[in-house]
Amino acid sequence: MTQPSRAELAVILETLEAIEYRRKYRTFDFFEPYPKQVEFYVMGAARRERLLIAGNQLGKTHAGAFEATCHLTGEYPAWWKGRRFDRPTKGWIAGETSLVVRDVQQKKLCGEPGVEEAYGTGMIPKDAFADKPSLARGVTDAYDTIQVRHRSGGISVARFKSYEQGRTKFQGESIDWGWADEEPPEDIYAEFLTRTTATGGMMFVTFTPLKGRSSVVIRFLDEPSDDRGFVSMTIDDALHIAPEQRARVVAGYLAHEREARARGVPMLGSGRIFMTPEGAITEPPLEYIPEHWAKLWGIDFGIGHPFAAVLILWDRDNDVIHVHHVYRMADALPIQHAAAMKPIGANVPVAYPKDGADREKGSGEPLADLYKKQDLIMLSEHATWPDGGLSTEAGILEMDDRMKSGRFKVAAQLSEFFEEYRFYHRKDGQIVKIKDDIMSACRVAVMMKRFGRAVSLGGHRVKIQSGVIAAGTDFDLFTGV
Repeated sequence: MTQPSRAELAVILETLEAIEYRRKYRTFDFFEPYPKQVEFYVMGAARRERLLIAGNQLGKTHAGAFEATCHLTGEYPAWWKGRRFDRPTKGWIAGETSLVVRDVQQKKLCGEPGVEEAYGTGMIPKDAFADKPSLARGVTDAYDTIQVRHRSGGISVARFKSYEQGRTKFQGESIDWGWADEEPPEDIYAEFLTRTTATGGMMFVTFTPLKGRSSVVIRFLDEPSDDRGFVSMTIDDALHIAPEQRARVVAGYLAHEREARARGVPMLGSGRIFMTPEGAITEPPLEYIPEHWAKLWGIDFGIGHPFAAVLILWDRDNDVIHVHHVYRMADALPIQHAAAMKPIGANVPVAYPKDGADREKGSGEPLADLYKKQDLIMLSEHATWPDGGLSTEAGILEMDDRMKSGRFKVAAQLSEFFEEYRFYHRKDGQIVKIKDDIMSACRVAVMMKRFGRAVSLGGHRVKIQSGVIAAGTDFDLFTGV
């Protein structure tokens, strides 16, 4: 075997050094986002205010650091569908205290504070820094301002700030973007946001909601706006934590903080509707579904909000309801909703709320009839309790009782169900009608479970002959309808 020449060895060595340099000083190139982080970035294309509400150590600060780097450098990966700046930007980066900002956000962006060799090992590539950062006063090795080369040819600027400095330190200049890591006080958040007004800029926030239903949390969760949105990220979305380790991590938190630290659930206290821990209602996807179990779709039509459908399986023998499938979609038509439902349960009857009798503005037909035309098996009447009542509270009470007694189970992969479950709450005694579509559809299904059918699942439609309904019953003893 021929030995490589000195020149060839030099080339190999140079290549290895280049690879090592890139791994050390361009960690930005190796970032692979989780689906929830991507969802958060995409939201930035249309929303001025965004919140990534997540548990501890799940990747929220890492996500924020990556976005800040994109806007400073103008380097956006091929998969990026969020907001872009084609010019140098000015941004603010803030956290609870100057010390925390240094040890968390500054470290994520620039490398280990106080270690010369580590400068440039953070998310911002070393060769992107236009000059040495200027130092802040009062905290050793804390930066005040960084200058970063933008790919357009100019220089982007970012300043580090802390909430402990007070609102007045957040006045003055206009900015293109702001990143607050951990929840800011309301007055500082408002000032932060104001600085983006003149530039048409944006604000993104990443935090674990340990302060409960604070004014900032309420702003995102209870006050809907086309300009504002949030993404919830739990320990199950953090792919760097192995599934077998997650239970141990959750168990390590104080009991009253587990939902917040592991799942990013604000401590809603008495405002939260369902208090049963997620682990108590979660089950693995069912591999075998007995034919005799009753199956029923519950839907929420989505008038002014997303359409939702929930498929429940009712094991009558043990009186356990299993949530088997959920579907939620905004800005779609009945034909699209039906196309998503039929492959899962074409033979399953569909229960719907009272507004199904309302007439659709365009066609003048009842909403329920529009879905019936798409070959869904719509029940003949809207959902009621056996006594004819419509009580929402009765539905919530039954669901809550079943959850507490182990008679309500949800397939573990149904992340959209759990997303709504975490934030389903009351304000001033009233249910907050934001991101409650799946909860509403589920409540309709529970209300009408007596109309479930013992049919096979799947997309093949089977014609079933109706039997005779016995006197004194409201369902067919043979078909379940």
